[in-house]
Amino acid sequence: MHFRATIAAHRVVGCERVGTAEFPFESMSVVNVKRRIDLDVRHRRRVVTVVGSGRTADPCCAEVGRTIATLGYDLLTGGGRGVMEAVSRAFFETTPRRGLVIGVIPALVEPLARLEWRQPTAVEYDVPRGYPNEWVELAIYTHLPDSGPEGTLRSSRNHINVLSADVMIALPGREGTAAEIWLATQYGVPIVAYGDHHEEVAQGVRRATSIDDVSGFLVEHLGRPSWA
Repeated sequence: MHFRATIAAHRVVGCERVGTAEFPFESMSVVNVKRRIDLDVRHRRRVVTVVGSGRTADPCCAEVGRTIATLGYDLLTGGGRGVMEAVSRAFFETTPRRGLVIGVIPALVEPLARLEWRQPTAVEYDVPRGYPNEWVELAIYTHLPDSGPEGTLRSSRNHINVLSADVMIALPGREGTAAEIWLATQYGVPIVAYGDHHEEVAQGVRRATSIDDVSGFLVEHLGRPSWA
């Protein structure tokens, strides 16, 4: 299936004609683009992205990981330490499960400019220490190094983390978490915040006060896979 659509993050429900030759179809949020594709791809897996601190794990991590696994979804994180590792471990250790632990891995490529221009060169590919953590089953290696305060730049894998998500769960974090939350609101990805959040949660983002709230949010947006 081939179609093109612009992204209008402020329109999560409903479509509006763009009316140009370059973009002949509706202007839609990411979630609506995916739903349109899914009309012909019913078997596509459902991906839950979890974001949070890369330094310290949150007490909510274990129950979040187990809940995602029990519901039959795939888990996607940035593949590192802290929240990413703790949620991944809880997910991995849940039995039975059908989902996978996916990690999107940052890296620095030097000299990237020579690769872009197809100039023969010796390439250095530098993955940060601790990536991927040991619980990642499917590691997606990127050439994107930026995170933290630079997490909204085009050189950050955060865009992949958000765009690959059918739903996002935000656990407590710092600048990098705030960047991913902001991207989710702009791309129109459903997001729920859980845990002891402070200023990093954007205004209007739904908050969960219990793991049951989180579970209900996931089922509301994703349903349950036939095998769950």
